[in-house]
Amino acid sequence: MGHPDRALTFAEAFDLPLSVDLRTAARAFAVCPATAYRLIHLGRFPCPVVRLGHQYRIPTASLMQALGIENLPVHAQDIEVGAEMSSLMHQPLCDQEESQ
Repeated sequence: MGHPDRALTFAEAFDLPLSVDLRTAARAFAVCPATAYRLIHLGRFPCPVVRLGHQYRIPTASLMQALGIENLPVHAQDIEVGAEMSSLMHQPLCDQEESQ
């Protein structure tokens, strides 16, 4: 398998539009575009691909599912609780003892 330019980071994956081009999808799967084209032609690309004229587009929801990233709702309260828990976990030990 060829090497991609650079694999997508977790943050980049969550900032994607509704569909992505083949190069971006290839980065997400950590393969080079040539390998991605070959997989499409073999019918073995890991998620559905839509051909629009001379371009391939990959629905982001399908891409995320193929990567094992679930489409779950995120609630503001969960984010707040997570941020609070994270700040507590990153306090120096002496600060944690004082707050108890």
